[in-house]
Amino acid sequence: MNNRKIYLDNSATTPLSSVAKEQMYAAMEIYGNPSSLHSEGQEAEKLISTAREQVLTGLGLRPRQKDGILVFTSCGTEASSLALFGTAYAKSRRDATRILTTDSEHPSVARVLDKLEADGFEVIRISTKGGILNTDQLDAALDKKILLASFMLVNNETGAIYSVGDAFKRIKQKYPDAVTHCDAVQGFMKIPFSPATLSADLITVSGHKLHAPKGVGALYISASIIKAKRTVPFLLGGGQEDGWRSGTENVVGISAFGASVADIHSRRAEISAYMQKLRAYTEEKLASLDVRINKPQGAYLANIINITLPSIKSETMLHALSADGIFVSSGSACSSHSHGASPSLLAFGLSEKDADCSLRISLSEYNTMEHMDALADSLQRNLCKLVRTK
Repeated sequence: MNNRKIYLDNSATTPLSSVAKEQMYAAMEIYGNPSSLHSEGQEAEKLISTAREQVLTGLGLRPRQKDGILVFTSCGTEASSLALFGTAYAKSRRDATRILTTDSEHPSVARVLDKLEADGFEVIRISTKGGILNTDQLDAALDKKILLASFMLVNNETGAIYSVGDAFKRIKQKYPDAVTHCDAVQGFMKIPFSPATLSADLITVSGHKLHAPKGVGALYISASIIKAKRTVPFLLGGGQEDGWRSGTENVVGISAFGASVADIHSRRAEISAYMQKLRAYTEEKLASLDVRINKPQGAYLANIINITLPSIKSETMLHALSADGIFVSSGSACSSHSHGASPSLLAFGLSEKDADCSLRISLSEYNTMEHMDALADSLQRNLCKLVRTK
Protein backbone atom coordinates (compact mmCIF):
# COMPACT_ATOMS: atom_id res chain seq x y z
CA MET A 1 0.00 0.00 0.00
CA ASN A 2 1.33 3.43 -0.97
CA ASN A 3 1.68 5.90 1.91
CA ARG A 4 0.87 8.96 -0.18
CA LYS A 5 -2.65 10.39 -0.37
CA ILE A 6 -3.82 12.13 -3.51
CA TYR A 7 -7.47 12.98 -3.05
CA LEU A 8 -9.38 13.40 -6.33
CA ASP A 9 -12.93 12.78 -5.10
CA ASN A 10 -13.88 16.35 -4.21
CA SER A 11 -17.39 16.06 -5.64
CA ALA A 12 -18.12 13.47 -2.96
CA THR A 13 -16.71 15.60 -0.15
CA THR A 14 -13.79 17.93 0.45
CA PRO A 15 -11.03 18.16 3.05
CA LEU A 16 -11.56 20.78 5.73
CA SER A 17 -9.86 24.10 5.02
CA SER A 18 -7.72 25.80 7.65
CA VAL A 19 -10.32 28.60 7.72
CA ALA A 20 -13.11 26.12 8.51
CA LYS A 21 -11.05 24.38 11.19
CA GLU A 22 -10.18 27.65 12.91
CA GLN A 23 -13.81 28.74 12.90
CA MET A 24 -14.91 25.37 14.27
CA TYR A 25 -12.46 25.59 17.15
CA ALA A 26 -13.64 29.12 17.95
CA ALA A 27 -17.31 28.10 17.78
CA MET A 28 -16.70 25.12 20.08
CA GLU A 29 -15.96 27.58 22.88
CA ILE A 30 -19.44 29.07 22.55
CA TYR A 31 -21.58 26.17 23.66
CA GLY A 32 -24.87 27.85 24.51
CA ASN A 33 -28.12 26.85 22.82
CA PRO A 34 -28.81 29.57 20.21
CA SER A 35 -32.47 29.61 21.28
CA SER A 36 -31.55 30.50 24.87
CA LEU A 37 -32.05 34.09 26.01
CA HIS A 38 -28.93 34.33 28.19
CA SER A 39 -25.68 35.79 26.86
CA GLU A 40 -24.06 32.44 26.05
CA GLY A 41 -27.05 31.48 23.92
CA GLN A 42 -27.09 34.87 22.22
CA GLU A 43 -23.40 34.54 21.35
CA ALA A 44 -24.21 31.25 19.62
CA GLU A 45 -27.08 32.94 17.78
CA LYS A 46 -24.68 35.65 16.58
CA LEU A 47 -22.46 32.97 15.02
CA ILE A 48 -25.45 31.60 13.12
CA SER A 49 -26.54 35.07 12.00
CA THR A 50 -23.05 35.85 10.71
CA ALA A 51 -22.91 32.56 8.80
CA ARG A 52 -26.37 33.20 7.35
CA GLU A 53 -25.21 36.55 5.97
CA GLN A 54 -22.03 34.96 4.58
CA VAL A 55 -23.92 32.24 2.71
CA LEU A 56 -26.54 34.68 1.42
CA THR A 57 -23.71 36.88 0.14
CA GLY A 58 -22.26 33.82 -1.61
CA LEU A 59 -25.66 33.39 -3.27
CA GLY A 60 -25.37 36.88 -4.71
CA LEU A 61 -27.82 38.45 -2.26
CA ARG A 62 -27.62 41.41 0.08
CA PRO A 63 -28.60 39.78 3.39
CA ARG A 64 -30.55 42.73 4.81
CA GLN A 65 -32.67 43.36 1.71
CA LYS A 66 -35.21 40.67 2.61
CA ASP A 67 -35.19 39.01 -0.82
CA GLY A 68 -35.75 35.72 0.97
CA ILE A 69 -34.43 33.64 3.85
CA LEU A 70 -31.76 31.01 4.32
CA VAL A 71 -32.71 27.95 6.36
CA PHE A 72 -29.85 25.87 7.73
CA THR A 73 -30.31 22.10 7.60
CA SER A 74 -28.27 19.00 8.40
CA CYS A 75 -27.21 18.48 4.76
CA GLY A 76 -28.09 19.14 1.13
CA THR A 77 -30.36 16.09 1.06
CA GLU A 78 -32.51 17.48 3.86
CA ALA A 79 -32.62 20.89 2.20
CA SER A 80 -33.90 19.38 -1.05
CA SER A 81 -36.45 17.26 0.84
CA LEU A 82 -37.71 20.41 2.56
CA ALA A 83 -38.05 22.11 -0.82
CA LEU A 84 -39.79 19.23 -2.59
CA PHE A 85 -41.96 17.73 0.13
CA GLY A 86 -42.67 21.22 1.47
CA THR A 87 -44.02 22.30 -1.91
CA ALA A 88 -46.02 19.10 -2.37
CA TYR A 89 -47.55 19.41 1.11
CA ALA A 90 -48.47 23.06 0.46
CA LYS A 91 -50.51 22.10 -2.60
CA SER A 92 -54.24 22.73 -2.40
CA ARG A 93 -56.74 20.51 -4.19
CA ARG A 94 -57.09 23.17 -6.89
CA ASP A 95 -53.38 23.21 -7.69
CA ALA A 96 -51.60 21.45 -10.51
CA THR A 97 -49.95 18.09 -9.93
CA ARG A 98 -47.36 18.14 -12.71
CA ILE A 99 -43.70 18.25 -11.66
CA LEU A 100 -40.82 18.80 -14.09
CA THR A 101 -37.29 17.56 -13.47
CA THR A 102 -34.35 16.11 -15.41
CA ASP A 103 -33.44 12.49 -16.03
CA SER A 104 -30.07 12.92 -14.30
CA GLU A 105 -30.83 14.40 -10.89
CA HIS A 106 -28.89 13.54 -7.76
CA PRO A 107 -30.58 10.76 -5.74
CA SER A 108 -31.52 13.30 -3.04
CA VAL A 109 -33.94 14.81 -5.55
CA ALA A 110 -34.68 11.82 -7.79
CA ARG A 111 -35.80 9.54 -4.94
CA VAL A 112 -38.09 12.20 -3.47
CA LEU A 113 -39.74 12.72 -6.85
CA ASP A 114 -40.13 8.94 -7.24
CA LYS A 115 -42.02 8.99 -3.94
CA LEU A 116 -44.21 11.90 -4.99
CA GLU A 117 -44.91 10.15 -8.28
CA ALA A 118 -46.00 7.04 -6.38
CA ASP A 119 -48.27 9.30 -4.31
CA GLY A 120 -50.10 10.51 -7.41
CA PHE A 121 -48.10 13.45 -8.72
CA GLU A 122 -47.24 13.49 -12.42
CA VAL A 123 -43.45 13.67 -12.86
CA ILE A 124 -41.96 14.46 -16.28
CA ARG A 125 -38.21 13.93 -16.66
CA ILE A 126 -36.51 16.09 -19.28
CA SER A 127 -33.61 14.57 -21.24
CA THR A 128 -30.06 15.77 -20.55
CA LYS A 129 -28.29 13.69 -23.19
CA GLY A 130 -24.78 14.94 -23.85
CA GLY A 131 -25.09 17.26 -20.86
CA ILE A 132 -27.66 19.46 -22.63
CA LEU A 133 -31.12 20.19 -21.23
CA ASN A 134 -33.60 19.34 -23.99
CA THR A 135 -35.62 22.54 -24.42
CA ASP A 136 -37.95 20.97 -27.00
CA GLN A 137 -39.05 18.40 -24.41
CA LEU A 138 -39.34 21.16 -21.83
CA ASP A 139 -41.56 23.29 -24.05
CA ALA A 140 -43.74 20.26 -24.86
CA ALA A 141 -44.20 19.63 -21.13
CA LEU A 142 -45.63 23.13 -20.66
CA ASP A 143 -48.93 22.12 -22.22
CA LYS A 144 -50.34 21.68 -18.73
CA LYS A 145 -50.09 23.76 -15.54
CA ILE A 146 -46.90 23.14 -13.56
CA LEU A 147 -46.80 22.81 -9.77
CA LEU A 148 -43.04 22.45 -9.36
CA ALA A 149 -39.84 22.25 -11.38
CA SER A 150 -36.63 20.88 -9.86
CA PHE A 151 -33.47 21.02 -12.00
CA MET A 152 -29.88 20.57 -10.83
CA LEU A 153 -27.40 23.29 -11.79
CA VAL A 154 -24.29 21.11 -12.22
CA ASN A 155 -24.35 17.36 -12.75
CA ASN A 156 -22.35 15.69 -10.01
CA GLU A 157 -20.98 12.92 -12.28
CA THR A 158 -20.24 14.65 -15.59
CA GLY A 159 -19.85 18.28 -14.52
CA ALA A 160 -22.39 19.40 -17.14
CA ILE A 161 -23.82 22.84 -16.37
CA TYR A 162 -27.50 22.89 -17.25
CA SER A 163 -29.27 26.00 -18.56
CA VAL A 164 -31.45 26.23 -15.46
CA GLY A 165 -32.01 29.98 -15.66
CA ASP A 166 -33.38 29.74 -19.19
CA ALA A 167 -35.54 26.72 -18.31
CA PHE A 168 -37.06 28.33 -15.23
CA LYS A 169 -37.73 31.57 -17.12
CA ARG A 170 -39.66 29.61 -19.76
CA ILE A 171 -41.71 27.94 -17.04
CA LYS A 172 -42.36 31.17 -15.11
CA GLN A 173 -43.39 33.06 -18.24
CA LYS A 174 -46.22 30.61 -18.82
CA TYR A 175 -46.98 29.64 -15.23
CA PRO A 176 -45.89 32.44 -12.82
CA ASP A 177 -47.14 30.47 -9.80
CA ALA A 178 -44.97 27.43 -10.54
CA VAL A 179 -42.38 26.80 -7.82
CA THR A 180 -38.81 26.44 -9.08
CA HIS A 181 -36.15 24.53 -7.13
CA CYS A 182 -32.48 24.22 -8.04
CA ASP A 183 -30.06 21.73 -6.50
CA ALA A 184 -26.96 23.92 -6.69
CA VAL A 185 -24.76 21.81 -4.40
CA GLN A 186 -22.06 21.14 -7.02
CA GLY A 187 -22.13 24.63 -8.52
CA PHE A 188 -22.26 26.81 -5.39
CA MET A 189 -19.18 29.06 -5.14
CA LYS A 190 -17.75 27.48 -8.30
CA ILE A 191 -19.82 29.29 -10.92
CA PRO A 192 -21.60 32.63 -10.46
CA PHE A 193 -25.38 32.62 -10.02
CA SER A 194 -28.10 34.14 -7.88
CA PRO A 195 -31.79 33.40 -7.30
CA ALA A 196 -32.57 36.12 -9.86
CA THR A 197 -30.30 34.76 -12.61
CA LEU A 198 -31.72 31.27 -12.07
CA SER A 199 -35.33 32.44 -11.62
CA ALA A 200 -35.26 30.05 -8.66
CA ASP A 201 -37.61 30.18 -5.69
CA LEU A 202 -35.70 27.50 -3.78
CA ILE A 203 -31.96 26.72 -3.88
CA THR A 204 -30.14 23.87 -2.15
CA VAL A 205 -26.49 24.26 -1.08
CA SER A 206 -24.17 22.19 1.12
CA GLY A 207 -21.10 22.84 3.26
CA HIS A 208 -18.95 19.77 2.84
CA LYS A 209 -18.48 20.36 -0.91
CA LEU A 210 -16.76 23.65 0.01
CA HIS A 211 -14.14 22.52 2.56
CA ALA A 212 -16.59 22.96 5.45
CA PRO A 213 -17.60 20.05 7.72
CA LYS A 214 -20.20 17.42 6.90
CA GLY A 215 -23.55 17.77 8.59
CA VAL A 216 -24.62 21.22 7.40
CA GLY A 217 -26.58 22.39 4.37
CA ALA A 218 -28.99 25.19 3.61
CA LEU A 219 -32.09 26.03 1.61
CA TYR A 220 -32.73 29.48 0.20
CA ILE A 221 -36.46 30.32 0.11
CA SER A 222 -37.66 33.38 -1.79
CA ALA A 223 -39.81 36.00 -0.09
CA SER A 224 -42.53 35.61 -2.71
CA ILE A 225 -42.85 31.88 -2.04
CA ILE A 226 -43.11 32.48 1.69
CA LYS A 227 -45.77 35.18 1.22
CA ALA A 228 -47.83 32.99 -1.11
CA LYS A 229 -47.38 29.95 1.17
CA ARG A 230 -46.33 27.84 -1.82
CA THR A 231 -43.90 25.89 0.37
CA VAL A 232 -44.35 24.83 3.99
CA PRO A 233 -42.09 23.28 6.66
CA PHE A 234 -42.40 19.57 7.35
CA LEU A 235 -39.90 19.06 10.20
CA LEU A 236 -41.82 20.41 13.18
CA GLY A 237 -40.90 20.96 16.79
CA GLY A 238 -39.26 23.87 18.59
CA GLY A 239 -39.64 26.30 15.71
CA GLN A 240 -35.96 26.99 15.05
CA GLU A 241 -34.89 28.63 11.76
CA ASP A 242 -37.98 30.87 11.79
CA GLY A 243 -40.14 27.76 12.05
CA TRP A 244 -38.79 26.27 8.82
CA ARG A 245 -36.54 23.61 10.32
CA SER A 246 -37.08 22.62 13.93
CA GLY A 247 -34.22 21.16 15.93
CA THR A 248 -31.28 22.75 17.73
CA GLU A 249 -28.88 24.19 15.17
CA ASN A 250 -25.41 22.78 14.52
CA VAL A 251 -23.64 25.98 15.55
CA VAL A 252 -20.12 24.69 14.94
CA GLY A 253 -20.92 23.35 11.47
CA ILE A 254 -22.99 26.36 10.44
CA SER A 255 -20.31 28.78 11.58
CA ALA A 256 -17.62 26.90 9.64
CA PHE A 257 -19.87 26.75 6.57
CA GLY A 258 -20.23 30.52 6.59
CA ALA A 259 -16.50 31.04 7.08
CA SER A 260 -15.70 28.71 4.16
CA VAL A 261 -18.10 30.54 1.86
CA ALA A 262 -16.65 33.92 2.85
CA ASP A 263 -13.10 32.65 2.28
CA ILE A 264 -13.89 31.26 -1.18
CA HIS A 265 -15.89 34.38 -2.06
CA SER A 266 -12.84 36.55 -1.39
CA ARG A 267 -10.67 34.41 -3.72
CA ARG A 268 -13.23 33.30 -6.27
CA ALA A 269 -11.56 34.61 -9.44
CA GLU A 270 -8.17 33.24 -8.38
CA ILE A 271 -9.57 29.78 -7.60
CA SER A 272 -11.58 29.66 -10.83
CA ALA A 273 -8.54 30.53 -12.95
CA TYR A 274 -6.47 27.86 -11.22
CA MET A 275 -9.15 25.21 -11.68
CA GLN A 276 -9.35 25.98 -15.40
CA LYS A 277 -5.58 25.62 -15.67
CA LEU A 278 -5.57 22.36 -13.69
CA ARG A 279 -8.42 20.97 -15.80
CA ALA A 280 -6.56 21.72 -19.03
CA TYR A 281 -3.40 20.07 -17.71
CA THR A 282 -5.34 16.99 -16.57
CA GLU A 283 -7.03 16.61 -19.95
CA GLU A 284 -3.63 16.89 -21.63
CA LYS A 285 -2.27 14.07 -19.47
CA LEU A 286 -5.35 11.89 -20.05
CA ALA A 287 -5.18 12.43 -23.82
CA SER A 288 -2.08 10.23 -23.99
CA LEU A 289 -3.90 7.32 -22.31
CA ASP A 290 -6.33 4.73 -23.63
CA VAL A 291 -9.33 6.38 -21.97
CA ARG A 292 -12.22 8.51 -23.25
CA ILE A 293 -13.13 11.78 -21.61
CA ASN A 294 -16.91 12.12 -21.37
CA LYS A 295 -16.95 15.86 -21.95
CA PRO A 296 -20.37 17.54 -22.00
CA GLN A 297 -21.40 19.10 -25.30
CA GLY A 298 -22.24 22.41 -23.63
CA ALA A 299 -20.88 24.25 -20.61
CA TYR A 300 -19.21 22.23 -17.86
CA LEU A 301 -17.55 22.66 -14.49
CA ALA A 302 -13.75 22.56 -14.58
CA ASN A 303 -13.61 20.54 -11.35
CA ILE A 304 -15.30 17.37 -12.66
CA ILE A 305 -13.83 15.04 -15.29
CA ASN A 306 -15.56 11.78 -16.20
CA ILE A 307 -13.63 9.14 -18.14
CA THR A 308 -14.47 5.73 -19.60
CA LEU A 309 -11.90 2.92 -19.40
CA PRO A 310 -11.33 0.29 -22.13
CA SER A 311 -13.54 -2.58 -20.90
CA ILE A 312 -12.20 -2.36 -17.34
CA LYS A 313 -14.79 -2.12 -14.57
CA SER A 314 -14.58 1.20 -12.77
CA GLU A 315 -14.51 -0.50 -9.37
CA THR A 316 -11.51 -2.59 -10.41
CA MET A 317 -9.54 0.51 -11.45
CA LEU A 318 -10.74 2.43 -8.40
CA HIS A 319 -9.17 -0.17 -6.11
CA ALA A 320 -5.98 -0.27 -8.19
CA LEU A 321 -5.63 3.51 -7.94
CA SER A 322 -6.46 3.41 -4.24
CA ALA A 323 -3.59 0.96 -3.70
CA ASP A 324 -1.38 3.65 -5.26
CA GLY A 325 -2.73 6.24 -2.81
CA ILE A 326 -4.94 7.94 -5.39
CA PHE A 327 -8.63 8.35 -4.57
CA VAL A 328 -11.27 8.81 -7.28
CA SER A 329 -14.91 7.76 -7.61
CA SER A 330 -16.97 5.42 -9.73
CA GLY A 331 -20.00 7.72 -9.46
CA SER A 332 -22.03 9.60 -6.89
CA ALA A 333 -20.86 8.75 -3.36
CA CYS A 334 -24.44 9.15 -2.15
CA SER A 335 -25.50 6.19 -4.29
CA SER A 336 -22.28 4.17 -4.46
CA HIS A 337 -23.97 1.19 -2.77
CA SER A 338 -26.64 1.01 -5.48
CA HIS A 339 -26.43 -1.79 -8.01
CA GLY A 340 -26.39 -1.27 -11.76
CA ALA A 341 -25.07 1.44 -14.04
CA SER A 342 -25.35 5.09 -13.02
CA PRO A 343 -28.70 6.56 -14.20
CA SER A 344 -26.93 9.88 -14.66
CA LEU A 345 -24.35 8.43 -17.04
CA LEU A 346 -27.02 6.50 -18.93
CA ALA A 347 -28.95 9.77 -19.29
CA PHE A 348 -25.75 11.39 -20.57
CA GLY A 349 -25.77 8.84 -23.37
CA LEU A 350 -23.33 6.16 -22.25
CA SER A 351 -24.13 2.50 -22.77
CA GLU A 352 -24.55 0.33 -19.67
CA LYS A 353 -21.17 -1.24 -20.38
CA ASP A 354 -19.39 2.11 -20.71
CA ALA A 355 -21.17 3.55 -17.67
CA ASP A 356 -19.94 0.56 -15.68
CA CYS A 357 -16.38 1.31 -16.84
CA SER A 358 -16.36 5.02 -16.00
CA LEU A 359 -14.53 6.96 -13.31
CA ARG A 360 -15.07 10.45 -11.94
CA ILE A 361 -12.03 12.59 -11.19
CA SER A 362 -13.05 15.66 -9.19
CA LEU A 363 -10.57 18.38 -8.34
CA SER A 364 -10.13 21.10 -5.74
CA GLU A 365 -7.76 24.01 -5.28
CA TYR A 366 -5.62 21.74 -3.08
CA ASN A 367 -4.72 19.52 -6.03
CA THR A 368 -1.55 20.16 -8.03
CA MET A 369 -0.03 19.42 -11.42
CA GLU A 370 2.13 16.83 -9.67
CA HIS A 371 -1.01 15.07 -8.50
CA MET A 372 -2.18 14.87 -12.10
CA ASP A 373 1.19 13.46 -13.17
CA ALA A 374 0.87 10.77 -10.51
CA LEU A 375 -2.70 9.99 -11.61
CA ALA A 376 -1.66 9.62 -15.25
CA ASP A 377 1.29 7.40 -14.34
CA SER A 378 -0.86 5.15 -12.15
CA LEU A 379 -3.61 4.95 -14.76
CA GLN A 380 -1.12 4.05 -17.48
CA ARG A 381 0.53 1.35 -15.38
CA ASN A 382 -2.75 -0.15 -14.23
CA LEU A 383 -4.32 0.02 -17.68
CA CYS A 384 -1.47 -2.11 -19.03
CA LYS A 385 -1.72 -4.55 -16.15
CA LEU A 386 -5.51 -4.88 -16.10
CA VAL A 387 -5.87 -5.19 -19.87
CA ARG A 388 -3.37 -8.06 -19.85
CA THR A 389 -5.23 -9.89 -17.07
CA LYS A 390 -8.72 -9.59 -18.64
